[in-house]
Amino acid sequence: MARLFGSSGVRGLVNSELTPSLACMVGTALATSSGARRVLVARDTRVSGLMLENALISGILSAGADVEQCGVLPTPVLAYLTRETHADAGVMITASHNPSQYNGIKLFNGEGMAYDEESQNRVEDVVERRRFKRASWRDIGRSSFSDQTHLYMAKVAGEVKLRRRWYVMVDPGCGATYHVAPALLTRVGCTVKALNAQPDGHFPARIPEPNAQSVAGVAEVAKAFGVDAGFAYDGDGDRVAFIDEGGSFVDFDRAFSAYAAHVVKRSGGGVVVTNVEASMSVEKMVEAHGGSVVRVKVGDIHISRAVKQHDAVFGGEPCGAWIHPQFHLCPDGVLSSALLLKALEETEKRLSDFVSEAPQYPTVREKVECANEEKQELVQKSEEGLKQAFPEYRELSTIDGLRLRLEGGWVLVRASGTEPAVRITAEGESLKEAREIADTAVAVVKQLVRRA
Repeated sequence: MARLFGSSGVRGLVNSELTPSLACMVGTALATSSGARRVLVARDTRVSGLMLENALISGILSAGADVEQCGVLPTPVLAYLTRETHADAGVMITASHNPSQYNGIKLFNGEGMAYDEESQNRVEDVVERRRFKRASWRDIGRSSFSDQTHLYMAKVAGEVKLRRRWYVMVDPGCGATYHVAPALLTRVGCTVKALNAQPDGHFPARIPEPNAQSVAGVAEVAKAFGVDAGFAYDGDGDRVAFIDEGGSFVDFDRAFSAYAAHVVKRSGGGVVVTNVEASMSVEKMVEAHGGSVVRVKVGDIHISRAVKQHDAVFGGEPCGAWIHPQFHLCPDGVLSSALLLKALEETEKRLSDFVSEAPQYPTVREKVECANEEKQELVQKSEEGLKQAFPEYRELSTIDGLRLRLEGGWVLVRASGTEPAVRITAEGESLKEAREIADTAVAVVKQLVRRA
């Protein structure tokens, strides 16, 4: 059987790769493998969400576990409530930033942490072998509705105390943060202008992934209204993109690096966790304030685990998925928005000035298409060719693909988690250097593809 779980749960095209029957099996396997007695279930706004949720819940109930249906919630709120209400597990029906025709299933343990590979493998083993626990008709689980979002709102509002009344724009993109984001930022003292804050699983306003291109229109509106900052979220609210006071999109890597440095400075040191794709500006900023950086595989599952393992002060990925361990261990876009405003107050800076302290290095991203079953082997075979192409490399990491640290940059070659392709990412101190590094690596990979 092909592996069900990718870098962020089960994902696929609805009614093609991800069907109600598969959702039912995953629900049964979750309850079977974990022995959970009480499970929280939530979904984002996708049109397929309720269909898959009902199927998944049927599977959980059939194994004798009780379910509390939380309705439409951001993923981080579901994760927080799983831990806070002492549930045995949590399930989020979402494909996060993927287009509307996709959906997914993300599992959380009782600590509110996404399932790691070991836990995922246990679920997969049950599905593959069809060794489902089946409760007798007397012991089938019960389903009820539960709305405890107020617990999350109270926690954040109690911890984030803003001194000034920030004028901000929020753009949920018709996704799961449509209610929580405006309400929470209002509660912590902001004047909020909401855009695309109606739930719609077709995502008519923009694609669910907030990036420089997709939020360009939002940035124009933010500039016209003269807001202090703008926040645009992905489909399930674990990512956020920032817009500064001038209506400009804030580079993800610079925002992450600047905020990481702020946390380290405020903490008097500490560990920051990020992935192998993050800019070298993270080390530049964090180490300058006495901190250290730990790099792990791509995927918030790996970030969360490393944050806990290293007792890190901050962690995240350069896509707006930030983890604040003093609150919980799930990336949280809305919480990140509030905490960034608090950081701006503490430093007495505008957002553009805050991020300008982080160096910006050009990044080039390419991909080489190949068969899914060949991409992992292709990456492994690239090692010798990359060493020969970059003979003066300083360090080789095989944590996630192949990452070579060079004199003035780095290159990463890794198998895509979502496409039949090998991805190449390169960063340099100039665009010319980054392009040369990327082109060299692409040539190495393409040569291997032709030989295959």
